[in-house]
Amino acid sequence: MNVPDSLPDCGNLLSRIASLYTDGQTAAVRSVQRALLLTYWQIGQTIVEFDQHGQARASYGSKLMTQLSTDLSVKFGKGFSRSNLNTMRLLFIKYDDKTVLSDKLTWAHYTELVKIDHVPNRYSI
Repeated sequence: MNVPDSLPDCGNLLSRIASLYTDGQTAAVRSVQRALLLTYWQIGQTIVEFDQHGQARASYGSKLMTQLSTDLSVKFGKGFSRSNLNTMRLLFIKYDDKTVLSDKLTWAHYTELVKIDHVPNRYSI
């Protein structure tokens, strides 16, 4: 096997590959964060529609959330505390049109935003 006496400078090649790789990682993380946000929004929607049947107020309240938390935690592990499920529910209530959810914001951002009072929509708290 012939090996060249000297290899061309690989610094530029290395830099380009590193940039492509980190850009790909960033895009993957953003994609996963967006998918999780939309999943949490859909979970909130499912809870509200089940619990409220399109009505302004919930009928079962905390008993439902406590039971869901227990059952989902057994099935999937952490991430389904009662407070987290309530936040998912609030995400849907306050942003009932999922197209307004920003691609720039994560679940962590929305957990803070849902705490802010603003004009109620068709579902109230």
